[in-house]
Amino acid sequence: MREVAKTSGIRLLTAAAMSAVIFLGLVLQAQADDRRATIGDSAPIARQTKEGASLFRANCSPCHGLNARGGGRGPDLTSGRWPHGATDAAIYRTISQGIPGTEMPANNFEDSETQAIVAYLRSLRPSSESVSVGDRIRGEGIFVGKGACSGCHMVRGKGGALGPDLSRVGAARSESYLIDSIREPSRELSLGMIDPNNPYGNVLVYDTVTVMARTGQRITGIAKNEDTFSIQLLDTSQQLHLLLKKDLESVTHERKSLMPVYTEQVLNDAELQDLIAYLESLRGRQ
Repeated sequence: MREVAKTSGIRLLTAAAMSAVIFLGLVLQAQADDRRATIGDSAPIARQTKEGASLFRANCSPCHGLNARGGGRGPDLTSGRWPHGATDAAIYRTISQGIPGTEMPANNFEDSETQAIVAYLRSLRPSSESVSVGDRIRGEGIFVGKGACSGCHMVRGKGGALGPDLSRVGAARSESYLIDSIREPSRELSLGMIDPNNPYGNVLVYDTVTVMARTGQRITGIAKNEDTFSIQLLDTSQQLHLLLKKDLESVTHERKSLMPVYTEQVLNDAELQDLIAYLESLRGRQ
């Protein structure tokens, strides 16, 4: 009887050991399959991202810029800030359905094309969203006071109209873009709004425009609208001039900003960070 029990015990032990070996083999095989799947998936993902980049440049760049850093009508899509939803599903929905009440239209892309654009946008996001170290309250004081920014820029309906409206600039522009715009305003000129009712109008840019009238009058400002026959110019005193080009000697676009350069002597680094903190807080209606 002891021999029979001993033999049965050995058989049970052997069966358990074999089961453990089989289970371990299955686990190792699954891990190997996962590694091969990860390596194999990288090529399709790269192709999808490349397709998304091509679709974006062909369809989205007129508003968001070729590098997706924002244009006259569309926000920066590289900052990782998504006021209308940050998940893939939310971004997919924004692309497909548009955003009511804004200039973001619905798009009739195939599902795979929309997914490719989402993949491309995800490839542009920063590893982590930067957080300004400045003080927002002090920054607002600089905006309306020392910096005199409100004299040209409007925020929530208050301020000047010579420069772009900044009510949503925190959602539309990255911190690095804002710093460059303050320190070197002519480095990358902002695009102006396009008149949807004027198919012959030029793409407007916030550059310095000087017109010379046949009467000898010289006016410098920003073009609010321009076509082959006329120009609407907002001068540095924020007076609007409606001019026919047949009455002008010349119209000169200087490709530089009217905005002054805020050097470190004008705004030190601490003041700049405070101003950036205030601008980043301007994200419009959420």
